[in-house]
Amino acid sequence: MHIHNLIGIGFGPSNLALAIALSEQGREHDAIYLERQPHFAWHPDMLLDGANMQISFLKDLATLRNPSSRYTFLNYLHQQQRLQDFINLKTFYPSRQEFNDYLGWAARHFAAQCRYGEEVTAVHPVQQGGRVTHLSVQSRGADGVLHERLARNIVVSVGGSPAIPESFAALRGDARVLHSSSYLGSMARLKDARRVAVIGAGQSAAEIFMDLHGKGCSVDLVTRGRAIKPADDSPFINEIFNADYTDYVFKQPPAERAALLDEYMNTNYAVADTDLIEQIFNVFYQQKVVGNPRHQFLRRHEVTAAHADAGGISLQLNDQENGTTFNARYDAVILATGYRRQQHHSLLAPLAQWLDGFRVDRNYQLQAGPQFAPRVFLQGGCEASHGLSDTLLSVMAIRSHEIGAALHDGVPAG
Repeated sequence: MHIHNLIGIGFGPSNLALAIALSEQGREHDAIYLERQPHFAWHPDMLLDGANMQISFLKDLATLRNPSSRYTFLNYLHQQQRLQDFINLKTFYPSRQEFNDYLGWAARHFAAQCRYGEEVTAVHPVQQGGRVTHLSVQSRGADGVLHERLARNIVVSVGGSPAIPESFAALRGDARVLHSSSYLGSMARLKDARRVAVIGAGQSAAEIFMDLHGKGCSVDLVTRGRAIKPADDSPFINEIFNADYTDYVFKQPPAERAALLDEYMNTNYAVADTDLIEQIFNVFYQQKVVGNPRHQFLRRHEVTAAHADAGGISLQLNDQENGTTFNARYDAVILATGYRRQQHHSLLAPLAQWLDGFRVDRNYQLQAGPQFAPRVFLQGGCEASHGLSDTLLSVMAIRSHEIGAALHDGVPAG
């Protein structure tokens, strides 16, 4: 059986950026990518009308690595004959729909290397003489057919899995309880849902609240905090998303890394854009003006239990201000509760005995002993070691260069 030089697991923005970098470095030979979605899509169920990017378009697939690349956002605009019109918008923040279209445009250049509709189910070692020489990557197609491919190197970029609070664990599978990652598609199937609870206090929760408000729903926004906090995107704070800051974070001892993550958590987690917060505040203010309290902001409330019956979803809510508990019924509940990024642990579990506790080196390569020849890289699974930018688009172009160089040069772990 043929042994591929590289198999990329997942073909979202990170592995797309890697494919571009390898192509421009002349190193793309014998690399393929396996993607479980039927076609390229970037958070398709959160492409809300009026939702814009939160980072500059210059942090695209290639610009920070190679500004003259044919795969920059500016060249995409040029190819679509929209460059001058975009300039006239006077913004660094395109709509999320347009950026998704840009990503799809870039991905179409690599269609021959991508196998869509295949979900990787396991990665196993292939041993010769007591040494792991390469890897067996197993996947299942949309038609149920099982596939096996061999690889000398893999890059795992599988994104996050929805974080479901324990109070909702028993309702997994109930279509009326959905995570924000499936918002548009799920709500399209819940056409009669008029009374909705949104759980969370971050950007997704805020965007979904405004979208439901525009659709005439009655919405309870449920948060454990006292307020929706603004994301800190001031210039000095934004330096933590610079590529060279990754070096600084990685060089710190583990305790200091954890402290840095905690200090700057308000740049990315449980925060929303200030203009969006102002829109939500205005909605609640106008309710007071007209005397029609269609929505509620249930701050300092926590869901302690959730039950489902034919009539809807019943939440037991604890008011943490006064300690009282009450029940509220909804047609649908949306969990804007973030993501967990541990999927690579289960996917790579058959390799665990050769890996050093899933620790990575500076070039995102999982550290392993001399009896393990393949190189395994993570994209989006290294926040604890590389900083808050690891799960974002900010360092994507630079990281693709670093992984490409490590693949080419055989940089040792450590």
